[in-house]
Formats: sequence, structure tokens, C-alpha cells
Amino acid sequence: MSDPTGAVSHATDADFATSVLARSQAEPVLVDFWAAWCGPCRALGPVLERIAASEAGRVAVVKLDTDANPEVARRYEIRSIPAVKLFHRGEVVAEFVGALPEAQIRAFLDEHVPSEAGERAHDAAHALALGDLADARAHAEAALAAGPAAAAAATAHAVLARCALAAGDVDGAARHAAAVPATAPEADVAEAIGELAALAATTAADRGDGAEPAARFARAIDQVVRGDVPGGLEGLLALVADHRRWNDEAARKAMLVVFRVIGLRSETSDAFRRRLSMVL
Repeated sequence: MSDPTGAVSHATDADFATSVLARSQAEPVLVDFWAAWCGPCRALGPVLERIAASEAGRVAVVKLDTDANPEVARRYEIRSIPAVKLFHRGEVVAEFVGALPEAQIRAFLDEHVPSEAGERAHDAAHALALGDLADARAHAEAALAAGPAAAAAATAHAVLARCALAAGDVDGAARHAAAVPATAPEADVAEAIGELAALAATTAADRGDGAEPAARFARAIDQVVRGDVPGGLEGLLALVADHRRWNDEAARKAMLVVFRVIGLRSETSDAFRRRLSMVL
């Protein structure tokens, strides 16, 4: 956590890994790369001290003298000072150069310092990648409850759409997918999840043991939704081979939707894309 006094601390080449990189795993760290001979650096100093005091608990402020610590300055390609970089989880996430006015620096922090919602959304996406759907759902719901944050909300809704789909809740999947803005990075996947959920909803009545294309298509979609993606893709591929033009090539188009849901460059997508091209 930040120093409760909001005091500005100092980093060196020797301790940068702990005083900044490791510390930024727990809280954002704003690093001021400066030098004693630099007039704008001296002007910026008091501004950062006020920010350190008022933003204690939200962001830590650390100064690094580039003359005394050339190794870190070279590593981060400091060519003009003052250079200010915001570190989070060990990486530079935002930066600016020059002695900006205090109001502009505070606006910079408002834009780039991770919020509780953002942290929860990040944790949700991480849990989803690990396959922990319960944890992913809990973090995503917490992100939405933490307050308005457009990027965090988009990630949270995308995670919840996947979780709902995996649980067979096609209505929930469609609802959360629709809540992801078209401008969000998750938009394409969310749209594909919505399309798959719609397919599952409209074909539910056709499931059965029949050999007709509609029944086979419905069973394949159901397999995908319930988590057996390879099995569902096998069923769709067989349907393409047997009835390629059935229902305006619905099976082929459904496979393309599934590829988008699981990742266009995933191993499963690559394997079935190759097999689909051979069938076609």
C-alpha cells in the first residue's frame, strides 16, 4: 500500500526492482525521472509532492535522479526530462514528458490509474483464462458493482457472457454479450457469443435423435454451448460434408461463429478450419 503520509520516496538503480516494479504489483507507482540541474524538474517537484499527499492510498509517487542512476534511465530510454511514467503490475501503462500543470496531471491519473472496477475485471479475465468459471463470475459481478468504468464493464460483461454460455444460460449469455459496446476490444467475441446463444435458443426445439439436418445441427450447437466444443464442431463439420447447402450453409456459418468464440487463432480453430477447407 502507499505510504499513508503521502510522502514522495526515491528509487535508485540498485533498488528499482523492489521500490517500483515489485511495489507496482500492489499499487500504481508514478515515477518522476528528473535531475537537479533541470529547471522544469524543479518546478514539477512541488506539484508531485501535493499529488502524493492527496492521492495517498491510490497511487505512490517515486522520484529517480537520472544522473545518479543512469542504468534505469537507459533501460526506459529517458531522453528528455522531466519524464513521468506510471507503472502497474511491473509495466509502464502511461507516461508524459514535461512539467504539466497540476490539473492536467490529475486528469492523467484519473484516466490511467486502475480503478477497483478495472482490477476486478482484470481478475475476472485472468480467472476465465484459467478455467475457473466461478471465480471469473464473482470477479466480473464485483467489477460491475464497483461503479461506472466503461472498459472494466465491457470486460466484465464479456466474461459473464462466456460464463453464462458455459452454464447453458443462453438468455444470460445473450444479455451480457449485448451489453459489450461495439468499440470495446471484446466486441467481436461478444458478438459471436450472442450469435451462438441465439442459435442455441432457436434450435432447442429441434434437438432429438433424428438424423435429419435440423436435429443434427441442434445437437451440435448444444454440444458447443455445453462445453464440448470439439464434439460440436465434429457434428457441424459432418453436416457440412453431408448437407453443405442446407439452410443457406448454416453449419458452415455456425462453425465460423464458434471459431470467433473460442479464438480465431486457437489450436482447435486452426485444426477445424483446415478440415473445413478440405470438405469444401
